[in-house]
Amino acid sequence: MNSNLVKSFAVIFLTLLSCKTDLKKNDNIEMTDNKQSVENLWSNFIQENPENKIKETPISFYFCDNKKDADECAELVVNGIKRATATSLWWFETNNEPLPEVGDQYIVTDWNGNAKVVIETTKIDKVPYNEITPEFAKIEGEGDKSLEYWKRVHKDYYTREMKPYNEEFNENMIIVCEQFKLIYTE
Repeated sequence: MNSNLVKSFAVIFLTLLSCKTDLKKNDNIEMTDNKQSVENLWSNFIQENPENKIKETPISFYFCDNKKDADECAELVVNGIKRATATSLWWFETNNEPLPEVGDQYIVTDWNGNAKVVIETTKIDKVPYNEITPEFAKIEGEGDKSLEYWKRVHKDYYTREMKPYNEEFNENMIIVCEQFKLIYTE
């Protein structure tokens, strides 16, 4: 191989490598900023609530699988409208995640990981999808708060969530219905 060609490949390779590194640095800066947002919210919560039994920063998460819905759900929690969530038992089992328990505390973020509120789990029920009640759909607070809306969007969500695993939605699948209360927002 001629030396000019080798030099050209080396320059291209180093250029690509430096672009990837720069992207990674930017991602790390954003991740650090978002992590700092979570840490700041938790620190402020603990400062104002020194009697809180949980001292370590809890898990932070956003709802849904897309920016629009995640940001909207975060705002619904901030405004006290969304007071429940419904995760499939399948998801917990597939991801080897422990089920939530009454008293668990979490930090809800927007899609970008910016901390919005601290919530605390108040009730857990395992309910087949086809037995979800209108009352639960209402406190989940999304859309028009009807059971029909809840069933439509959650069926779509569970179907998307299971598709990469070649698993299919089932009306009898168990849903972990978690109710929570907002305990802190800035």
